[in-house]
Amino acid sequence: MLNSRILPLKRGALAFGLLASLAFAHPAQSQSSQIPLNDLSAFKNPGKSWQVAGSVSADLQEANKLLPSNGAGVLVNLPGKKVKGEDLFTNFEHGDMDLELDYMMAKGSNSGIYLQGRYELQLFDGWGFTDVSSSGNGAVYERWDDSRPEGQKGYQGYAPRQNAGRAPGLWQHLKIAFQAPRFDVSGKKTQNARLLRVELNGVTIHEDLELFGPTRGAISNEETAMGPLRIQGDHGAVAFRNIKVNHFSKPRPELKNLTYKIYKGKYQQEPAYGSLPPEAAGPKSQSAILTSNLGIKDNQFLMQYTGTFVAKEPGEYTFNLSTPAGYGLLRVNKQEVAPIKYWNGGGTVKLPAGEFPFELVYIKYNDWGQPALGLQVAGPGVREFLISEVNLTEEADPILVDVKERPVLRSFMDLPGNHRVTHGVSVGSPTQLHYTYDLDNGSLVQLWRGAFLDATPMWHERGDGSSKAIGSVQYFGKPTTTLAKLSSEQAAWVTDTTGISYKGKGYRLDQNSEPTFQYQIYGTTVQDAFKIIENGKGLRRELSIQNPTGGLYARLAEGAKIEEAGKGMYLVDDRAYYVRLEDTAGAKPVIRTVGGRQELVVPVQGKVAYSILF
Repeated sequence: MLNSRILPLKRGALAFGLLASLAFAHPAQSQSSQIPLNDLSAFKNPGKSWQVAGSVSADLQEANKLLPSNGAGVLVNLPGKKVKGEDLFTNFEHGDMDLELDYMMAKGSNSGIYLQGRYELQLFDGWGFTDVSSSGNGAVYERWDDSRPEGQKGYQGYAPRQNAGRAPGLWQHLKIAFQAPRFDVSGKKTQNARLLRVELNGVTIHEDLELFGPTRGAISNEETAMGPLRIQGDHGAVAFRNIKVNHFSKPRPELKNLTYKIYKGKYQQEPAYGSLPPEAAGPKSQSAILTSNLGIKDNQFLMQYTGTFVAKEPGEYTFNLSTPAGYGLLRVNKQEVAPIKYWNGGGTVKLPAGEFPFELVYIKYNDWGQPALGLQVAGPGVREFLISEVNLTEEADPILVDVKERPVLRSFMDLPGNHRVTHGVSVGSPTQLHYTYDLDNGSLVQLWRGAFLDATPMWHERGDGSSKAIGSVQYFGKPTTTLAKLSSEQAAWVTDTTGISYKGKGYRLDQNSEPTFQYQIYGTTVQDAFKIIENGKGLRRELSIQNPTGGLYARLAEGAKIEEAGKGMYLVDDRAYYVRLEDTAGAKPVIRTVGGRQELVVPVQGKVAYSILF
């Protein structure tokens, strides 16, 4: 095993992490909508390069080419020599907004999302790029000033934290929480616009980012409270689907007339207040904000707030209550919105506009930990916000594993579906493509792009032996063997290692620190070798099987849908990744359906080699 280089991440303000976590609010039904893509009627004067399609695919060998098919639901831009590309503008304008969508890039293509038509988030085919920059996929593009010296004309661009992008022809998922600039009654700007949070393929790439002014190519350098959503169309082929918009334009609810009572002692439920005198009581003297900081010296107590909740808009209000080291309970309009629960709770209540009784109970039960109280509220047209103190909970500095020395790290690994890999081997690469192998099954369980591992759960204090992938992850389902002996081509896959004589034999590293795993199964010996494809474009796997038994198959992919894409290429799970066959020793692959799921299997004739392009 290589010695891994361990780098602690410097801790920022603890409040910052909590505030950033509020960026994507619970949907407000009256304000949320999906842009219809049955036609182009949702857009102003769309140019001829734009069309609506039923599906779309990319040609990995040809730049700037997407292949649409008939139908609706996908927005496609196909600029070229004969058709000039033009930017696309929505019919609506927006201020504060959450935007969520899927997009697909053609090979070498370039596009962008302009919030309010002024602030560009770059969309770019960065497949094979290892560096991040202010012009890369997911970046905030630079501002521009021709009066500045050469080399300094572009400024205040922001690179994404990680390169979390995927290959051309694969759907990528983008979420943006945008806060518009603020202006006083005279029209003077009082606050800059902000990107509260941006997620690309499940990875946070920007957080609480201040936008000091419009980026290059904006429709205007004059900032406004409202502006259209704009999609760049004059650069390259790009496609979009599932475009969802959540507007936040309504006034926030408030708390007023807050009073509190404090009862010392250890409680697990509400007492009979009438027979229990409080140790302290009074009106909330400062601004009407909930806090646990009321001068309490004891580590065990019950705090009861009462007051008035002012709903300025009718609709459904969602509350999330955080009560570290204790219990919490919330009532609004005499309804139990968040039943008493340890540590975290929440719920929703439907209210007309008006004023309603409010009651919150915080029971600090454990004698360890600092008291803290957090209440988040989202409502119709209102982004989730803190209506309490910032909930400061002490967290460990994360322990991150660097990839410069090509680490090979053994740990537990927890996967979706409550599956724990107890003998996982995670292999890192400076190309920023990494994977985890399950020694108990001889299988690949996950592949991801971006940063490598967070080993905090394993190495902080006593730890629990696990680590976490911290990039954009593609999971491969419940761990099971890659090889299985089937009675027929359509027989169900073996789900465990009982009766197949599976025995792991560890692994060896080559001169590039790339492993070949070894195991025995059905009485034969298997060499399972992995290599990162140049520039991290994918992962090549080669299985060499000595004297394979009859009826032995290899399962190369499993998912809801597998599509053949020609020339030995397959698209898996709604274009999440490609499988490319390299060598099957003449055996013919089969796409089969078992239990409502599809599998790509191939008979084993001594050697199977394939690549996952991601």
